[in-house]
Amino acid sequence: MKKVQFVMAPPPAHMVGDGFRVHSFFPNHEIHNKRMSPFFMMDYNAKTILPASKTPPGVGVHPHRGFETVTIAYHGRIAHGDSAGNSGIIGEGEIQWMTAASGILHKEYHELEFSKTGGPFQMVQLWVNLPAEHKMSSPKYQAITKEMIGHYVLPEESGTVEVIAGNFKGVKGPAYTFTPIEMYNIRLRKGAELKFELPDGFNTGMLIVEGNVNVNSGTDAPQDHFVLFENDGTGINLQAKEDTVILVLSGAPIHEPIASYGPFLMNTTEELQQAIKDFNTGKFGTLED
Repeated sequence: MKKVQFVMAPPPAHMVGDGFRVHSFFPNHEIHNKRMSPFFMMDYNAKTILPASKTPPGVGVHPHRGFETVTIAYHGRIAHGDSAGNSGIIGEGEIQWMTAASGILHKEYHELEFSKTGGPFQMVQLWVNLPAEHKMSSPKYQAITKEMIGHYVLPEESGTVEVIAGNFKGVKGPAYTFTPIEMYNIRLRKGAELKFELPDGFNTGMLIVEGNVNVNSGTDAPQDHFVLFENDGTGINLQAKEDTVILVLSGAPIHEPIASYGPFLMNTTEELQQAIKDFNTGKFGTLED
């Protein structure tokens, strides 16, 4: 079995822009910047009810270089755009996978009609590191709709596994990844049990998006908590204590130096300085706020 290293309660929340109240599960003093590699950062906007607003809140134009952003929508809708010409709406059950790589400008706001009415809002945003050989590749964009996601159906309608990336018991996910990654949304009915395996040596964690689950017949993980596993072993056993939704993140570590500053994730300080210079001189393109 993959042993549970610890279960983390949500850290204190902070605002990203004026539209996202997030708990940053990593990196921090408990999970350093390589412990969940290739995943570098996870911001979690826990489920909340947003009031109606005539002006959509969010985050204005900002740069990225050296990594990918992955936004997973559970409730609510986000409108986004970037300097490569990509734009659209991320709706419930959908994923935006943006490869910033050599550099891109990005903006994201609550979608206008959703903002006017308000309602339940719940999202995850991940930063996925890129290996050095791909950090300066061309930006790439993947809009992953509900219809594209692979589904593994559990017996007796006890649940489903939505495969975003990787391969779950023969069901493949649609996301293209630069390094080996397994990413699933697991939905279990109360009382359901699921046993599966992930590769030995992969960094692995789980966010309990809804409900409550017992992990490996010994560890309880309640809603809005993050489960970090040790690297050894392959097996995981989940028992749902109530209807539960779990985001599974597992990936092969990138064994390279990390140099990060704000929205830039590179390998050296010199590369960070170049990223800042390139941004300031307009090499990331243009994007209206």
